[in-house]
Amino acid sequence: MRPKKLHENKPYGRRKITTAAEAVRFIRSAGFCMLFPIKKLPLLSLYEAVKRGKPPREFSWDRDVEKLWGWKDQLGKQRRAYYGKYFRGRGTFISREFLPHFLAMRESALAPDEYQRFHAAGRISGEACAIWEALARHGPLATLELRHACKLDSKRGNVRFKRAMLELQCLLVVVHFGTEQETAAWASGRFELTSRAFPDAAHAARGITLKAARASIAAKYREWHPDAEPARIARLFGWSKTEALAACSQ
Repeated sequence: MRPKKLHENKPYGRRKITTAAEAVRFIRSAGFCMLFPIKKLPLLSLYEAVKRGKPPREFSWDRDVEKLWGWKDQLGKQRRAYYGKYFRGRGTFISREFLPHFLAMRESALAPDEYQRFHAAGRISGEACAIWEALARHGPLATLELRHACKLDSKRGNVRFKRAMLELQCLLVVVHFGTEQETAAWASGRFELTSRAFPDAAHAARGITLKAARASIAAKYREWHPDAEPARIARLFGWSKTEALAACSQ
C-alpha cells in the first residue's frame, strides 16, 4: 500500500513522527531526504519532519534527536531504507523504491567483487578499493575492524580512511549498516556493500537506463519543489544543464 502523499507546500504535515515505521513512511513519500537540514541544500529532512517543519532556532540534543540517531542506525541494517553520507557528504536517506534509480544514475549496481575494475577505471582511490575489498571478503565490518583490515589504523590512516569512505558512500557503493560497541566511547558505525544489503535494488537498477533514472529522480524532486528550475536540479544532482533539461522534460 502506497503511503499518503504529503501536501507539496506543507510536506511535513501536522502529525509528529514518533516511530521508526512513521519515519520510513516519510522517507518513502519523500523518495530521498536528509537526516538533518543543511544550509543552501534544498532537500527535505527527517529532522524537520519530526519537528513538524518548525525546528528550534538553536540545535540541541533532545528526545527527538535521540530517536533520529537511533533510526539512522537501524533503518539501513533492517534494510528499510538506504542511509549513508551522500548529498554533500552528509547523512542522507533514500527509500527502497528510489534506491534502484540512484544506483542506475551513479552506475553503481555492482557485484561485490568489482572493486578492481572500478579502481582500474579511475573511479575510486586505492584506499577506497581496499575498503571495498575488505567488505567483499569479510562481510559487514565496524569502523575499527575495517580500518585494521585495510591497514589504515594509524592516525594518518584514519584521515585517508574517512576520505575513502566518503568516496564510496557518494557512489552508493557502501551503506551504513548499524553500529557496534568497539570501545567504551560512542558506538562505531558498521558498514556493508549496498549491492549485498539491497540485492533487489541492485538487480532492478541494471534494468533502468541512465536517462530514465534521471527523469524519475527529477520528477520526484519536483513533487516537493514544483518551482525548481533545471539549473537548480543540475547543481543538486551533479548533472549538466543539458542532462537536467532532458530529465525535466520527460
